[in-house]
Amino acid sequence: MTELDTNLPSIRQIQNYIKEQKTVEVQLTNSNLVGQILWQDPDCICLIDTNNKPTTIWRQAIVYIQPQN
Repeated sequence: MTELDTNLPSIRQIQNYIKEQKTVEVQLTNSNLVGQILWQDPDCICLIDTNNKPTTIWRQAIVYIQPQN
């Protein structure tokens, strides 16, 4: 099983979004999602939207993640 490499800045940044419960925009190829990241693993992140609906997103599908103001 692959472990999360917490030495990578992208992993640490996402961990900070989780810890601070920041609302983020996740841009995918043809759409974007807004919510809070609940967890991450080496392959996916889980985003909770405003209706408390979880969405599992494969990392390969992500174009970018940015915090909302």
